[in-house]
Amino acid sequence: MARPTGIVSNMILSFLLILSSLASFTNAKTHYHGFIVRQTRVTRLCKTHNSITVNGQFPGPTLEINNGDSLVVKVVNKAKYNVTIHWHGAKQTRTAWADGPEFITQCPIRPGRSYTYRFTISGQEGTLWWHAHSSWLRATVYGAIVIHPKQGDSYPFSKPNHESVITLGQWWDANPIDVIREATRTGGAPNISNAYTINGQPGDLYKCSSNDTVRVPVRSGETNLIRVINAALNQQLFFKIANHKLTVVGADASYVKPFNTSVLMLGPGQTTDVLIKGDQKPGRYYIAARAYASAQGAPFDNTTTTAILEYKTAKGASSKPLMPSLPRFNDTNTATAFTTSFRSPGQAQVPKTLDENLFITAGLGINKCPPKAKASHCQAPNRTRFTASMNNVSFVLPSNFSLLQAHHHGIPGVFTTDFPATPPVTFDYTGNVSRSLWQPTRGTKVYKLKYGAKVQVVLQGTNIFTAENHPIHLHGYDFYVVAEGFGNFNPKTDTSKFNLVDPPLRNTVSLPVNGWAVIRFVANNPGTWIMHCHLDVHIGWGLATVFLVDNGVGHLETLQPPPKDLPVC
Repeated sequence: MARPTGIVSNMILSFLLILSSLASFTNAKTHYHGFIVRQTRVTRLCKTHNSITVNGQFPGPTLEINNGDSLVVKVVNKAKYNVTIHWHGAKQTRTAWADGPEFITQCPIRPGRSYTYRFTISGQEGTLWWHAHSSWLRATVYGAIVIHPKQGDSYPFSKPNHESVITLGQWWDANPIDVIREATRTGGAPNISNAYTINGQPGDLYKCSSNDTVRVPVRSGETNLIRVINAALNQQLFFKIANHKLTVVGADASYVKPFNTSVLMLGPGQTTDVLIKGDQKPGRYYIAARAYASAQGAPFDNTTTTAILEYKTAKGASSKPLMPSLPRFNDTNTATAFTTSFRSPGQAQVPKTLDENLFITAGLGINKCPPKAKASHCQAPNRTRFTASMNNVSFVLPSNFSLLQAHHHGIPGVFTTDFPATPPVTFDYTGNVSRSLWQPTRGTKVYKLKYGAKVQVVLQGTNIFTAENHPIHLHGYDFYVVAEGFGNFNPKTDTSKFNLVDPPLRNTVSLPVNGWAVIRFVANNPGTWIMHCHLDVHIGWGLATVFLVDNGVGHLETLQPPPKDLPVC
């Protein structure tokens, strides 16, 4: 009698896969951390400020884990402000309670209180980051998350000799909370920052800063992996290293098909992993970042932050570093060439069929000055107040319950489920927009998605007041960026540009100035997930919406119960 070799082989293969999975699970670790949020004296630009930090560090601690590991982080708030911590890019599968945005998935941690975030990082490798998600605290409350491959696995590229984290930030010579409170009072734009920073330091081009300029070591002939994070509050940034090519290998904790470039452009929230080779004459080379500012006529911080790439074998280490030639602040061509270079390493699991096809406008707006309001409270142009919206709805955060609590416990009156799938009025989005369309409505409106729905979102920028590039971040998910372009999206012609083979996987997409971007994802993570512009001034003005994703079937498709220490409002 013939032996059923095929069946036996399949059984053996299945058994080996189960053993491999169990071994991987056994190797996974749980990392415990304590975050003390408190006031710390920080001196920059010749002045000392009482800044809000984590554990007295600015930037905060870097968390290093492996793919598959879990994090347990107890956050104790010893500051005078409410605070939450968001783990930017962590998918939070079934653990939406740990996502962190204030009044979306939790109430804030009040001064003197604590909350423990518990979640697992799975299926992600590369660089993410964490930051405060309450008012403007993330100006100083942020840090890196480095995710190494699972134990026993390796990078899909040659192992680098050395790894470094470069976190780009923004510094105000003032209390950032005072800056945004003043802007909220006046209705105008907030004051621009006074400096950009690399790992918390402004660098050689600012006063009282050169003694603390960050140095990144490199040896001749070696390869360094540099993890670049844009943690700036309100500014996209160009990034270069003098005389060195950058090979991009990852973004937002997903690998990409490697490509070479001399310049990066990162919107706030985005991360990019690059390899650099120590193939230049031993010496000192500036690492530099400056603004990509696409809003025509809008004021911005036009300074440049620097660190120094320093060859360990360099003779004459006191020599002046070589400065890279950075793009002009409004160089949209360079920004576009970079953002359109990303591809997944292989065939992507992008949805080919759709259950939901949304068209969402994103842009600024103007509110008329309220009756009897003082002129000092209406300091946007023509005695108005700035606002922002998606599909003409300016998002309003609840205050008595988080959206996730209200959804989970069935509490009425906190939100409505009538966020429109398309703009209420069709218009020439990137043309000369009628002033009758400049003032949005206000509301806490969410869009409901069934578990497992295949979703496409066409994001359309508008020219209301002014057009600009918006970094749009979706919580709880990675998504595929299948296309981007300029002008008004045309479904008859622009769908031919869709990349449904190897589009990149991101958590934050750069919506081009006066343009559009198309993303796709599968709604397989229950919870309330905010999608917002990652320029913090814009989220405060209402450039956001929320996807409410229902539970699926069974335990593995259901949101976990709320933790016992979940903060109350």
